Amino acid sequence: MSNPNLSALSLPADIASPPLARPAPTRVIVIANQKGGVGKTTTAINLGTALAAVGETALIVDLDPQGNASTGLGIPYNQRGVTSYDVLMGRAPMDSAIRPTLIPGLYIVPSTVDLSGAELELAELDRRSHRLKEAITHYLSSGGNERPLPGFILIDCPPSLSLLTVNAMVAAQSILVPLQCEFFALEGLTQLLKTVRRMQTTLNPDLDLQGVVLTMFDRRNSLSDQVAADVRGFLGDKVYKTVIPRNVRLSEAPSHGKPALVYDFRCAGSQAYMKLASEVIQRERERRAA
Repeated sequence: MSNPNLSALSLPADIASPPLARPAPTRVIVIANQKGGVGKTTTAINLGTALAAVGETALIVDLDPQGNASTGLGIPYNQRGVTSYDVLMGRAPMDSAIRPTLIPGLYIVPSTVDLSGAELELAELDRRSHRLKEAITHYLSSGGNERPLPGFILIDCPPSLSLLTVNAMVAAQSILVPLQCEFFALEGLTQLLKTVRRMQTTLNPDLDLQGVVLTMFDRRNSLSDQVAADVRGFLGDKVYKTVIPRNVRLSEAPSHGKPALVYDFRCAGSQAYMKLASEVIQRERERRAA
């Protein structure tokens, strides 16, 4: 099933959520977990698509040298032009790197393998941990030259605590953690939270835990229920109510260069990401009202 234009879809009442009132500051969210294979890129792509589907404007910054978010949004490797590498190195402003996607309201700063060399190059630069923050701040202060400023910027990170991830955490206001429902989930989460606390005390005191989203949840497996119960017992309402199921359509979609919400809007994975977007917007509404 293919839906090339999400704006034409009629969203179920229990999933649709009105966009946040504007004008409001852009919310920068880093999607991070030092463990690989937990669904970071899948979450970035589909959460961004879901936000666009309910009327938000979203920008994904692909900060992973593998460039999977770029591929998953249908940006051919040889057509990526200015990339996040150029932005980090100060060779180009962020506005020049932003590309539209096939989703109305969703944009991306693509990545290529050139980014893998950024670690060594950044180490020799001044304010090496703040390069992305400064680029985003300059872009947002410009007011958007060719397109409206996004309500959300989602930064997709590599699966490691590298200088790229540090740049993302310094640039962000909050962190969203995809957590796979597996045996060692809590151990990895504890390590990540220690990293967040170190960031708060050293480089970014404003970094907040946006929330933890449980991914690859298998209702046929009692371990998934146990992991979910343990994580909720540990973090309480910081864990999103929405869980992302293990779903073959989520896995198939990137090979077609499409988010799952376009590849098969009615599959369980797509519906879960729509609900997650609704929760993210609701949390932002509550934060602003506090």
